[in-house]
Amino acid sequence: MQVDTLEVGAFAANCYVIRNGGKHALVVDPGAEAGRIIAFLRERDVDVVAYILTHGHMDHVSALADVHRAFPAPVALHPKDAAWAFTPANQMPPHYDVPEAPPRLERVLEDKQEWKDIGLTYHTLFTPGHAPGHIAFHFPTERVLMAGDLLFQGSVGRIDLPGGNRSDMQASLQRIVQLPDDTVVYPGHGPATTIGQERRTNPFLAAGAWD
Repeated sequence: MQVDTLEVGAFAANCYVIRNGGKHALVVDPGAEAGRIIAFLRERDVDVVAYILTHGHMDHVSALADVHRAFPAPVALHPKDAAWAFTPANQMPPHYDVPEAPPRLERVLEDKQEWKDIGLTYHTLFTPGHAPGHIAFHFPTERVLMAGDLLFQGSVGRIDLPGGNRSDMQASLQRIVQLPDDTVVYPGHGPATTIGQERRTNPFLAAGAWD
C-alpha cells in the first residue's frame, strides 16, 4: 500500500492518493488545487477507482468536481454531510466558495461497511464530532487509518464549527484509540502519526481532558 500526500488549499488539508502496486488509485479528500491533483495523477498514469471523503467541509471537497471531470469515478460520502457539503452553508470567503457538487454520490457511507478496491479491503468507521457525517477509513491488514479531521498528531478536530458535537467527538476518539498501537494515522491536516503515539502523548486523549 502506497500513500502519497498532497497538502492543498488555504487550510493546508491533506489529499491522499492510495495505490497498491498498480495504476489504479483511491483519492481521499480532494479539497483544493484541482489542477495540481490532476497533474499528479496524470504524471503517474493513474486511474481513479473511487473518491472516498472523510467529511464534507469545504477544505476537503472543493476540488472534487474538477478532479472528477478529469477522472470520473464513484464518489463516497456519508449522507449527513452530503446534505450540506455542496450548499451555501459550506463556504468560507475569501478562501473557499461554495463547493461544486459532483454529478452524483454513488456510494452512501454508513458505519461498519466493508469495501474492496484496488486489491485492498477497508472498513468505514462512523466518527462524528468534527462533522455530523464524519467517516474514518480503516485498512486493517495494512494497519492504516485515514482519520480525516478526527485525530491529528498531538491534537484533535475542532468541535466549534456547525455540526460539531463535543460528546460525539469524545465517543469517536474513544472508539479509534482501541485500534492497534502500530496503526498508522493519516490525518486531514499535518503529519502522519500512530495510534500508540497519540494514546501516550496526545493531551486530548488523557483522562479528564474533556472535563
